Amino acid sequence: MTDQNTYLDRILTIELGRCTEAAAVAASTMIGRGDKEAADQEAVNALRNAFNNLDIDGTIVIGEGERDEAPMLYIGEKVGKGGPKIDIALDPLEGTTLTAKAMSNALAVVAMSTGGGLLHAPDVYMQKIACGPGYKDGVIDLDAPTEENILSLAKDKGDKPENITLCVLDRPRHDEIIAAARKVGARVFLIPDGDVAGVFHTTAPEESGIDMYIGSGGAPEGVLAAAALRCVGGQMQSRLLFRNDDERGRAEKAGITDLDRKYGLMDMASGDVMFAATGVTDGTMLKGVRWKGNTVSTQTMVMRSKSGTVRVIDAVSKADSFNAAYRG
Repeated sequence: MTDQNTYLDRILTIELGRCTEAAAVAASTMIGRGDKEAADQEAVNALRNAFNNLDIDGTIVIGEGERDEAPMLYIGEKVGKGGPKIDIALDPLEGTTLTAKAMSNALAVVAMSTGGGLLHAPDVYMQKIACGPGYKDGVIDLDAPTEENILSLAKDKGDKPENITLCVLDRPRHDEIIAAARKVGARVFLIPDGDVAGVFHTTAPEESGIDMYIGSGGAPEGVLAAAALRCVGGQMQSRLLFRNDDERGRAEKAGITDLDRKYGLMDMASGDVMFAATGVTDGTMLKGVRWKGNTVSTQTMVMRSKSGTVRVIDAVSKADSFNAAYRG
């Protein structure tokens, strides 16, 4: 067995991509079939089988729910055959509704970090703001008005606010954000679902056309998105949002004592971080799964924080071999 750093460098980042690839291919069999639960279950089963092949001592810290809510990939579950201690955050199918309706930007997503590197975020809402790499520290601020953040980003970019594009989840709670952005002339890119994908777009603005993400969505998805930004050097701030005492209790159970804390990127994803995403349906950043005869094609992006490496992997596999390996 090689030492931990060599293992992570040479093997695990690529193996991580194989895991999201397995989940994406399995989920793709349910594209357009109108059953988001079945699509998610296909992805969960394949991802769990893929983890069985990894030489890690992995612990799910962001998963499908608590043990009594999910039979596998639940928070606290141990995965892998043994090896370095790794924290795992995952969303086997980010965009279950998108998949069921054959809409764009559904992804299979996994992030890993050396033990203790990922925030154990409870299943509550999280307020978020994010931008990609290349900007001065502090160019965005979670507590600043939307228009100020747009003007700050435009100034640092050396551009006009009219040329800034803001990604926002299309929900009534974001109406004020949308109105403020348009008031200063910025473009607004609305997404129907896919909170991880929204922030993920900011990691490569030259490809996606997305400069910044603002809004509230799931806290677990926020940790996954933070892992992607860590790998490329972006910026992100967040704060947990609570609607009732039950949700506050979830945070306390996860070990969070300061319920009003404003988290920075390193608070959410530290250590040696790896991130992988495979397209399920065609999207802004990645192509979706394609079946042709007895072959299946996938496109996966794999990132690593230590080296800053971003790889896009186009793969063609035999469908029979995939089914035998991951679907049983």
